[in-house]
Amino acid sequence: MLLTFDVGNTNIKTGVFDGDEMIAYVRFSTDLKKTSDEYGLMLMEFLRFKCIDLHSIEAVCASSVVPSINFTIEHMCRTYFNFDPMWVGPGVRTGINIRYDNPKEVGTDRICSSVAAQEMYGGPAIVIDFGTATTFNAISGEGEFLGGAIMPGIKLSTEALVQYAAKLPRIELVMPPTVINRNTVGNMQAGIVYGYVGSVDHIIRHMRRELGGKAKVIATGGMSTLIAPSSETIDVLNGQLTLEGLRIIYQRNKESK
Repeated sequence: MLLTFDVGNTNIKTGVFDGDEMIAYVRFSTDLKKTSDEYGLMLMEFLRFKCIDLHSIEAVCASSVVPSINFTIEHMCRTYFNFDPMWVGPGVRTGINIRYDNPKEVGTDRICSSVAAQEMYGGPAIVIDFGTATTFNAISGEGEFLGGAIMPGIKLSTEALVQYAAKLPRIELVMPPTVINRNTVGNMQAGIVYGYVGSVDHIIRHMRRELGGKAKVIATGGMSTLIAPSSETIDVLNGQLTLEGLRIIYQRNKESK
């Protein structure tokens, strides 16, 4: 079995694959103060809860946009699985051509989700990852990563509004039934959520034109379930796309040896 880690700024998404099938999934908070043992014990509880034998884990594949936590994850893998993880990065075969001015600048999570989108849905395609930041990733019809756009995530935008506007309260991020509302919370929800959906759709329409065709749009990430139902441009919702990309990349590197 393959254990995968997608280490993000807010959460660490973890998936266990038996061949091509994901049989277990969990999210942990990304916490730089946690030790390798704390993460290891949480992971053991997760595997035990899912009735997965620790010794059935044969490899670990990981991507990270938080370099300062990578050593903790590596130490946890050595302690609890007796091998090092394969980190997606330079020297790892992804199977996708990265058309970027400096490929080292691209977050490995963007590469993983693009690999999965190209493999599962074909190109041209646009992958939107709704995380701490929202990233838009363009894949050509030839399966090349062309770059894209980055905007603040919806939670980050909301926190900034509350922090710098003294009279505005913290709110629950939900889609209100109307845009015109008669209280402050409803006003904020409408402006933030409807406004965010509009921004996403506007960017996608521009990216589709630049790609020269009707690219399939795949949404992933924690806030995708809030935005996707109201979007006019998102075609597919796949919350585990990055983990699927890790599986595909691991298999490609295993087969090339």
